[in-house]
Amino acid sequence: MRLFIAIAGFLLVGPAEASVLDHVRRDGALRVCQWPDNVGISHRNARTGVLEGLDVDMSGALAAELGVRVELVESTLDRAMDDLDAGRCHIVMMGLVVTPQRAARADFTRPHLRSDVFAVTTVANSSVRRWEDIDRPGHVVTVLRGSVIEAAMRDTFRQAELRVVLRARDRERDVQAGRADVFLTDYSDSRAIIANTDWARVIDPPQPVRPMDFAYAVRKGEAQWLARVDAFLARAKRDGSLESFARRHGLLPILVRD
Repeated sequence: MRLFIAIAGFLLVGPAEASVLDHVRRDGALRVCQWPDNVGISHRNARTGVLEGLDVDMSGALAAELGVRVELVESTLDRAMDDLDAGRCHIVMMGLVVTPQRAARADFTRPHLRSDVFAVTTVANSSVRRWEDIDRPGHVVTVLRGSVIEAAMRDTFRQAELRVVLRARDRERDVQAGRADVFLTDYSDSRAIIANTDWARVIDPPQPVRPMDFAYAVRKGEAQWLARVDAFLARAKRDGSLESFARRHGLLPILVRD
């Protein structure tokens, strides 16, 4: 006998119940948690209002392979693990970086993207010309709350002031307004800003600072579901579809092919 418990409209899956795959196929829908501010990976097109990016494309491809529709559930870096635990989504596909803290709460696929940390400043900022200029007294560095970069920079910078903001666009406003000298981000975001603005300049680190692996997350203990998603990802790497999506969204330089 199977026991299904619904709380606040969400289906809670116990260890003796049907697998995630069973639920996905029964409901005819794959619920995917996505963060709409992750440019190139999963972000909302300002003109159309539609979510787009590599992981949006991959979400659709996974749903198609399973023979179901895809339902994109908006989440955030802070909330993703809670949303996954609560059953609001079957999988997190939004450029989530693998960390020990997250791996303690969820199981991750093999990585499909790998990025380092990059700094964005203004063209007019003469006090920060190189990476070595960032960590100096009087300089302000903006980071996004809940991001891996926030934690990494607390351990890296000793002299600059770290300013934490809630939304991705707040980082740009801080730098443009002079409240911060730089903001720190990943490859895809830094290149999108350069391509779409005339005020920004990207500073690449001279050597690796904090390489980050991006992967997909499922709830702990769902071995069959994890294996199914890993197999899908492996096929996408072999048949070139992942590379095609990465090319479409300008992410080939950080694509993990193995």
